[in-house]
Amino acid sequence: MNTTGQADHSASPLSPPIPDRTGQKLVWGQCGGSIQGLAVARAARDHQGLVLVISQDVQHAAELQNQLQFFLSDSELPVDLFPDWETLPYDVFSPLPELVSQRLLTLHQLQSAVNGILIVPIATLMQRILPTGFLEQHSLLLNTGAQLDLNHFRLRLERAGYQCVSQVMAHGEFAVRGSLLDLFPMGSAKPYRIDLFDTEVDSIRLFDPETQRSGEKIQGIRLLPAREFPTDDEAITRFRQAYRNQF
Repeated sequence: MNTTGQADHSASPLSPPIPDRTGQKLVWGQCGGSIQGLAVARAARDHQGLVLVISQDVQHAAELQNQLQFFLSDSELPVDLFPDWETLPYDVFSPLPELVSQRLLTLHQLQSAVNGILIVPIATLMQRILPTGFLEQHSLLLNTGAQLDLNHFRLRLERAGYQCVSQVMAHGEFAVRGSLLDLFPMGSAKPYRIDLFDTEVDSIRLFDPETQRSGEKIQGIRLLPAREFPTDDEAITRFRQAYRNQF
């Protein structure tokens, strides 16, 4: 495992430090199998900050995540994986909503991350990602008791990339039935059912998309955009201009 720089230093794979100055290069040798995960875990424990681990491919990234979660099971250090879209350039298929959800959640958590480990496949690292301002602009915290204009909120969801459906089953979908709003936010493991009393959020509950039965009541939810790129008129115009200039 390498970091960019000039000087080379030897280090024990079981207790490797992390370079603490710009230009320093450290080579870890003989790190085969699970020793890679152990070496990164020990280095991350002693490092004051976020550790970026670049893997050779998606499979290697998943293996490293499992190893690090095992070696850091007694630690509070978070181990996050920034997944790949798993689609080819100019492919007719869109990335799975679950993958987009995990990517958006990871990007959101990075805004306030002070330590931990982030694993990124090298092909994923080479891709451009959404601007920070877009994520902040289309994120929303909704709590019980808040005032909510349903029509305005519906338009806001659509601008953020959410799709209106008859029954919510997957990430990025919402459904309106009278005073009930079903919503499956990006970055969430389960969908939510929002019950309105006039313009006030009366309750927010988890629900099962298979049975559509409501469950545990919660106090608030955080909404992330449903896409990694803007789809408003300004963004579409900018894309068309760039497309014509490129091709």
